[in-house]
Amino acid sequence: QVQLVESGGGLVQAGGSLRLSCAASGRTFSSYPMGWFRQAPGKEREFVAAISGIGITTLYADSVKGRFTISRDNAKSTLYLQMNSLKPEDTAVYYCAASSPAGVVRTHWYEYGYRGQGTQVTVSS
Repeated sequence: QVQLVESGGGLVQAGGSLRLSCAASGRTFSSYPMGWFRQAPGKEREFVAAISGIGITTLYADSVKGRFTISRDNAKSTLYLQMNSLKPEDTAVYYCAASSPAGVVRTHWYEYGYRGQGTQVTVSS
């Protein structure tokens, strides 16, 4: 079992930065590929970024590539999402999620069996 709690969301002006954190419970955090997803009002949840268990492999949605960076600190059982050059269209609830232990990096919400409650990110123009 993995429990996930996101933090770090808030209101920021366009062009600004935020860093999201996701604290995970459990003793085997490093075995779980992790991902970030987001859902804007009236839109479907979409993939943002994912990272392998030991952090070697990362994947990004085209819409955030070059602006967002996913990372993890396995010693602290924490996942991060550094978001730079934020745009109003980045406004959404951001969720962290954990996939199957020892699995590959995945990009679909249904492939992640453990999900956090989400943190709101609002980017003003």
